[in-house]
Amino acid sequence: MTMTHNGFSLEHREELLSILKARFEKNMDRHKGLVWAEVQAKLEANPDKLWSLNEMEGTGGEPDVVGHDQETGEYIFYDCSVESPKGRRSLCFDRAALDSRKNHKPENSVMDLAATIGIELLSEEQYRELQELGNFDLKTSSWVQTPDNIRKLGGALFCDRRYDTVFVYHNGAESYYAARGFRGLLRV
Repeated sequence: MTMTHNGFSLEHREELLSILKARFEKNMDRHKGLVWAEVQAKLEANPDKLWSLNEMEGTGGEPDVVGHDQETGEYIFYDCSVESPKGRRSLCFDRAALDSRKNHKPENSVMDLAATIGIELLSEEQYRELQELGNFDLKTSSWVQTPDNIRKLGGALFCDRRYDTVFVYHNGAESYYAARGFRGLLRV
């Protein structure tokens, strides 16, 4: 097995690129006018971003390109799994919420895991943009970025789609549920 400098074998890197290319080609409505070869070239030039996409994929996120920032030249990937990524559920919102729990602590927090993976949590606006590309979180929900004033009072926001409508809710940041995870974004 031949290793690359970021710990991926060349075979694993090619397998991941193949998965991402197949998803890209299957869902052209998410990224009209974009060309896979250009996305792949950007990924190959940024192995740390490819590692993050591998982590997104490995936790069930099914990342796909949803846009291209004309100013920065970056391609924008969102988690596009139909339901909130399985490997990122049952997490409270952040480290403060995790530390505040006395009993039955989850394994991690959303913000800590997102930082480990190297992705950003979707904002409410970005979550709504995702929902314009399909029907997501029909049975699950996803934590989203929370304004500081809400977080300082102990709350956090999450979204889902029910009745063909995107809803935004609040919960205590220390709460966690088997059907609530988080979706991220990565700029490459």
